[in-house]
Amino acid sequence: MIPIKSQEGIARMRKSCAIAAAVLAKLKEHVRPGITTYDLDQIGRELIAKLGARSADYGYQHNSRRFPAYTCVSVNEEVVHGIGSVKRVLRDGDIVSLDVTVEYKGYIGDNAITVPVGQIAPSLEKLLRVTEQALQIGIRKAQVGGRIGDISSAIQTYVEGHGFSVVRDLVGHGVGVSMHEPPEIPNFGRPGTGDRIKPGMTLAIEPMVNLGGYQTRTLADGWTVVTIDGLPSAHFEHTVLTTQKGPEILTLTQSTSL
Repeated sequence: MIPIKSQEGIARMRKSCAIAAAVLAKLKEHVRPGITTYDLDQIGRELIAKLGARSADYGYQHNSRRFPAYTCVSVNEEVVHGIGSVKRVLRDGDIVSLDVTVEYKGYIGDNAITVPVGQIAPSLEKLLRVTEQALQIGIRKAQVGGRIGDISSAIQTYVEGHGFSVVRDLVGHGVGVSMHEPPEIPNFGRPGTGDRIKPGMTLAIEPMVNLGGYQTRTLADGWTVVTIDGLPSAHFEHTVLTTQKGPEILTLTQSTSL
């Protein structure tokens, strides 16, 4: 069953999402050639703590593994769940996905962005632009009375119409007191299918778009997902509240300051 948030729950979601958005916005400012992904992760850790929240990524358990970093920092062919490393130095021309998930007073805020490192190739500029626009298109389809498949189909149609592919092995999801709640929100599908959208749902909508094919694999660390063909991938994400007036993005940068 898809959780429907109470007014109190929504208020707490607003706060956790505002913190996640503030951390992500500030972390983005530190992206530059020469910085390591470990340094970015540690900056994220400090920013989260400064706002009185905790990282929902750190220690997150999947099977027998616990995630060892405070944020997900994924470079180029790394789709998601990249682990900060002192050995991974950002270079001019890279793209890097920053995924910040925080818990504050029992509720989760989740958002991500992919940014250029210095000057990037035109093909990568297009990849980032199309992925971010696909997120906005998907959000607009999160209408009460519609279905989850409406979101999925809109994202897939837009992305593939621009010559890119959507990842099939990973999906968006509900979010609230847990990082992953029902429903699953694929970035591919058919309109008019899936769960009915009701007021009070909080959804993490997150297109993951590859420059090449959609196939992925997971590295030996058990977390980092990469493209099989080694071509770059982009990832954008917002947490969205469904209302009778239309979808409301909770992870827009607001007044929470760092």
